[in-house]
Amino acid sequence: MERTSPLADPRPYTLEGRPYFQGFDPGAVPSPCYVVDRAALRWNLEVLRDIGDQSGASVLLALKAFALPQVFPLFREYLDGACASGIYEARLARHEFASPPAGKLPDGRSLRPCTVHTFNPAYRDEDLKELLETSDHLIFNSLDQWVARRDLCLGAAETRPLTFGLRVNPECSLGRVAIYDPCAPGSRLGITARELERQRQSHSRQGINPLEGISELHFHTLCEDSAEALEETLEALEERFGELLRNPAITSLNMGGGHHITKPDYNRALLKELITRIRRRYEVEVLLEPGEAAVIHTGILVSTVLDLPQNDTALAIMDTSATAHMPDTLEMPYRAEVWGSTQGGEYRYRLGGQTCLAGDVIGDYSFSSPLQRGDRLVFDDMSHYTMVKTTSFNGMPLPAIALWDSADQTLEVVRLPRYEDFRARLG
Repeated sequence: MERTSPLADPRPYTLEGRPYFQGFDPGAVPSPCYVVDRAALRWNLEVLRDIGDQSGASVLLALKAFALPQVFPLFREYLDGACASGIYEARLARHEFASPPAGKLPDGRSLRPCTVHTFNPAYRDEDLKELLETSDHLIFNSLDQWVARRDLCLGAAETRPLTFGLRVNPECSLGRVAIYDPCAPGSRLGITARELERQRQSHSRQGINPLEGISELHFHTLCEDSAEALEETLEALEERFGELLRNPAITSLNMGGGHHITKPDYNRALLKELITRIRRRYEVEVLLEPGEAAVIHTGILVSTVLDLPQNDTALAIMDTSATAHMPDTLEMPYRAEVWGSTQGGEYRYRLGGQTCLAGDVIGDYSFSSPLQRGDRLVFDDMSHYTMVKTTSFNGMPLPAIALWDSADQTLEVVRLPRYEDFRARLG
C-alpha cells in the first residue's frame, strides 16, 4: 500500500452541518479511486426530498450527472424517478433504478413509485421503439419530430401508461460558459416560441393539430444556478409560452436541472415559493431534474504522486489524468480543489496526468510542505460529471470505485479497473 501523505488531510470536513469523509483514510483504497460518501449523499437527498414534500414537486435524478448503480437503492428512498438522455440511460433507470416497484422500506416508510423520463434532441426509429418500453415520459425537441412519431407513440400508450412532452427554449440566456448554455443563439436544444408558431401553422394548414398528445412542457436552461435565476427564467417562459401553459391539455411542467439546491447559499425558500406559484397558477404538476445538486460534495478522487520532474517549474506526475478521469477541468474549465493545498504555499507544483496529451494538466497547486513520490493527494468534489465522463484514452485504466460511509465508518471497494473493459470498447 502506498504511504498516505500528510498533505492529503483526512480530517472531517463539514459544510452546513453535512457529514463528509469523517475518519476516512486515503491510504485505505486503491489508487486512483473515486470514493463516494453515503452519509453525504443522504444529506443531499434529504434536502431534495424536503423540497419535493414542501412544494409538491416531483424530484428526479439526472443520470447524465451521476449513474452509480450501487447507490440507486438509497436514491430510491428519497426521489421520484430518474431522467435519461438515451437508450442506455433509460435502460439503466428502468432496470436498476425503477425496480423494485413501490413498497415498504425496512423502517416502515413507503417506497415511492419511480418513473423514467427521457429527452433526446432527435430519436432514431430503433431507439424510440425501445424507449417506448423503458420510459414513462418522453420529451420531444420539436413539433415536426413529434408529429412524425406521434402515431407510433400513441399506439404504444394504448398498451402501457405513457405521456409525451415538448422541450421549449425560453430564450433566457443566463449561462456563464457558452458550451453549457442551452439558450445561446443557434442552440439545438428546445423549440423557441417563434419556431413553435411556424411549425404549428405549417401543420395546421395540412389539417393537423400538432399539439395533440402533448401534455408536458420541459425546459432546461440553468447550470449551477440560483433560485433567482430560475425566477428570471420563469418570467421569460411565461412571457413566451404562457398561452400554451394555460392550455388544459398541458398538465405538467418540467423545470429541468441546473438548480444548485444543495449549495449552502441557495435560496430554497424561494424555490419552494416559485414551484407552488406555478403549480397553482397553471394547475400543473412540477418536476425537477437535479444532477449535480444530488451528489455535490459527496465524492473524491484519490491519486498518487508518481514522479516529480522539473521544467522551469516543479511538476508532479499523478496516476490519474485530467483528460481521462476529470475532463471538466479542461472542458468547463473547472479547478478541482486538493485536500491540503494552500493559497500561496511555499512549494508549488503543476499536477499532470500520465497520458501523451500535452495539455493533460490538472492545475497548479501550492503546499506548505514538499511533495514526495508515493504521496496520496485527494481531489475534492468528484462525484458529479466526472465518474460518468471517464475514458480509457491512452489505455489509462479507469479509477477504482469505493463507497465510504461517515455514519458508520465502513468502506467497500465496489469496482476495480479491468483490462477486459478496455479491450471490449472497440471490439
